[in-house]
Amino acid sequence: MLLLFLPPPPEGQVPSEATTELRLQQARTFKEEGNRYYKEGRFRDAVSRYHWALLQIRGLDPSTPSPLQEFVAEKPAMTPEQEKLLYSIQSDCYNNLAACLLQMQPVNYDRVKHYSLKVLERQADNAKALYRAGVAFYHLGDYDKAQHYLLSATSRQPKDANVKRYLQLTESQLSSYLQKEKQLYMGMFG
Repeated sequence: MLLLFLPPPPEGQVPSEATTELRLQQARTFKEEGNRYYKEGRFRDAVSRYHWALLQIRGLDPSTPSPLQEFVAEKPAMTPEQEKLLYSIQSDCYNNLAACLLQMQPVNYDRVKHYSLKVLERQADNAKALYRAGVAFYHLGDYDKAQHYLLSATSRQPKDANVKRYLQLTESQLSSYLQKEKQLYMGMFG
């Protein structure tokens, strides 16, 4: 299959409606390729395709102001279907990027956190993003936030063994921290 990679429009140039539709189609194709690579265990290739998909739709998001907005004509109006597709592709790509990074060594938990939070900005109840954010915060040592996200993930996926396991690990770390803090204060105040 021949893939056409469309670079983002130059600064100050507004994409046409036809270009918008073409970019959305190309982004979807790259996302689907990324999904295929992920299933094959080719995580670096998958990451590449998800980034390519996001590049295709860069500048189309009507909720993101352009740095040169006052010098440029308005972005072309997107149909509600196009806008829905744009946000779906963005969320899927960010969620899938986080999933890929969790499979690659060494794991970059800062990036996993960043991508998961990007998904949660648009889809606050996305169970996979909640879980991945919880895992990232756990490994970054922020157990309070890890617990927050993992509890939210548990309420959406109560039978998921991975969510339960990380929630137990997080609660164990919080309990250990509280015990140490209690002993410290007992030592200070006798």
